[in-house]
Amino acid sequence: MSRARVARRIAAGAAYGGGSIGLIGVAAVGVVLAEAQLAKRTVGTGTAPLPPAADGLYGRAFGTEDPLRLALLGDSTAAGQGVRRAGQTPGALLASGLAAVAERPVALRNVALSGARSDDLERQVSLLLAQPLGPPDVCVIMIGANDVTHRMPATESVRLLAAAVRRLRTAGAEVVVGTCPDLGTIEPVYQPLRWLARRASRQLAAAQTIVVVEQGGRTVSLGDLLGPEFAANPREMFGVDLFHPSAEGYATAAMAVLPTLCASLGVWPEPDRLEPGRSEDVLPVAKAAAEAVKQAGTEVTGVRAPWALLKHRRRRRLTEAAEADAAEPRGPAGAAEGAHGGRGEPLPQDAPRT
Repeated sequence: MSRARVARRIAAGAAYGGGSIGLIGVAAVGVVLAEAQLAKRTVGTGTAPLPPAADGLYGRAFGTEDPLRLALLGDSTAAGQGVRRAGQTPGALLASGLAAVAERPVALRNVALSGARSDDLERQVSLLLAQPLGPPDVCVIMIGANDVTHRMPATESVRLLAAAVRRLRTAGAEVVVGTCPDLGTIEPVYQPLRWLARRASRQLAAAQTIVVVEQGGRTVSLGDLLGPEFAANPREMFGVDLFHPSAEGYATAAMAVLPTLCASLGVWPEPDRLEPGRSEDVLPVAKAAAEAVKQAGTEVTGVRAPWALLKHRRRRRLTEAAEADAAEPRGPAGAAEGAHGGRGEPLPQDAPRT
């Protein structure tokens, strides 16, 4: 069965309350369990630091009035676990990049929780929608890896994601989802678990794309954590626990998500239409979802049901995108220190982090 058909079945099962889609045969279970135990003894032998708090105001060179409100939701990848400086987290990188492109300050709120699965999204969305200033302008969600590792049924996983995106879109927020990363890229995981992890990750990512686009959101394929750098330089791109990305890894991921984030707000210089010579196409959404998981960094956005636009946007180096922040004079304690260091200036309305 093609990946597009499997993804459509998972999405349909989520919509109509169907059961889980089986991914492996019974004969493989014994081998897989043995490989899983070996992986558990190897992955995570280092200690990843807790995610640093990065909530606050970025792009202060553009003033402090009427900031764009950016929120991050999801798991440890969205939270930035594995790095020690707030400016190295995806939230800080994206906030600085968005501020530079939009030429407006950006207020960041991150409610992501390390270890979260899709069943935590309801709580995270409720936190955001309860803010006194109302819903964010745009939300970035990174979720799915823990759903795979904890064997959450794919239909349940995408149903919960669809509900979260629907709530945010109904509230008026744009939504960008970084789909489930390819867990087959984790270095200590051996065959056949590596193949099975890759298959499950990609099937979930494709199904996530379908339901997100159907709810009016956009997706970016995280795939092998966004780029051949991970396969070529795993020691550099993964953190000390060999599971979470390093600072270089998060920068690579954020650089791929930034164009879609900006495009969702209408501030990216590229149009939302086909560009000749960039392997872009308008396809049925299930086909677009299946194609997107093949190449990390691919964007899928709805055109008109059941069609979706498959885009490969040009990336912008985050060191350039964050020049406005990096060039600012230091303010009080906690003032912005640019995209690759420090944290945003705290906002008065900040609530306790989760």
